[in-house]
Amino acid sequence: MHIKEETIAILKQFDIGNKFASLSTLRKASVLIPLMVKNGELCALMTLRSQEVSRVCALARLLERNYGGVTCVSVQLRTSPGEVCFPGGKRDPSDEDDVDTALREAEEEIGLPPADVQSGLLVTPVVGFIDEAFRPRPNPAEVSAVFTVPLDLFASDKDHDAAGMIPSFDFVDPDSGTHFHIWGLTAMFAILVAVLALRRTPEFHVFNSEEPFSFLQQILHQRTSKL
Repeated sequence: MHIKEETIAILKQFDIGNKFASLSTLRKASVLIPLMVKNGELCALMTLRSQEVSRVCALARLLERNYGGVTCVSVQLRTSPGEVCFPGGKRDPSDEDDVDTALREAEEEIGLPPADVQSGLLVTPVVGFIDEAFRPRPNPAEVSAVFTVPLDLFASDKDHDAAGMIPSFDFVDPDSGTHFHIWGLTAMFAILVAVLALRRTPEFHVFNSEEPFSFLQQILHQRTSKL
């Protein structure tokens, strides 16, 4: 079985249901975690927020919804200019649901057409496969860089650091030589996808890999209580 099909099969085994329904009173927004197989390795596509951005970057509640093969997750979070995050943002009145929000934001931010997010997909916490041939067209008003990170990074202790309960990672993009610092809820999402998709226990202590969502719920409550 190929990497993509195997990953889809693994992720379909997980469903968060309404575990995070207690966060539903927060303002709705969505993020999309695009996965691709690059040079035979499972990678996640990430963005660096433009220094011009001064807005709240998505999240209201974790919600599993499938739309054209995309499963979306939402959570309330303040993302500052210059921080690494996944494509996403606040819901517009014209959006039908959280998935519409995630796909619209991804198209606005990096030029990813919704139709190019392949179907047959997953479940939690938020994934959509895209083709390795995709060439981002970042909106300079919102995104200053788009790059891919091997998921394996988020299960390895080599480039990991943690301040309290919040993990962080340092990554140097081999294509551009640029250094990126990935932390906070973005790092948590990446760790969860890595643990589930790669079926690996992290080399560092962050949560019980058999019950990762209970730890994520704790982090979400901690973050949202400060809003």
